[in-house]
Amino acid sequence: MRSRRIAQRRTDGEMLSLSCGLDNAIEDRALLRGTLLHRSAVLTAAADRSAPARQSHGGAPQGHGSSKAASLHWTSERAVSALLLGLLPAAYLYPGPAVDYSLAAALTLHGHWGLGQVITDYVHGDTPIKVANTGLYVLSAITFTGLCYFNYYDVGICKAVAMLWSI
Repeated sequence: MRSRRIAQRRTDGEMLSLSCGLDNAIEDRALLRGTLLHRSAVLTAAADRSAPARQSHGGAPQGHGSSKAASLHWTSERAVSALLLGLLPAAYLYPGPAVDYSLAAALTLHGHWGLGQVITDYVHGDTPIKVANTGLYVLSAITFTGLCYFNYYDVGICKAVAMLWSI
């Protein structure tokens, strides 16, 4: 097969070569890849300028190379969700203090991360974010303390749920 070359004159005077055919497929991909990377960089820069300057909840500032931390956080969220799925049948089949305290920790952490995302998405401005995050940490600490207190001084989470089901 023969390659065909089509040349177009751009407004700045340089030639843009577009290749057709199997011989120049690599050249086409490189041109396309460079265009897409350039567009991606331009869109990212525009988004950074238009977005409010703030830190994301529980991580490093946005745009400062925190992808490993974000990936670890995402994996941790999924692990806690999977742990909760396993703890629910365990709480029914093997109620006891170990499962009660595990549920207290997992439910508090799951709720903390979920409400943290709500804050990240819907609270704007430096001072409101700081106030909301402080309130979230206080709420999470009170929740965990209350669940542990309930487990130690009362019947515990597993037995309390079983008592609710028996009504």
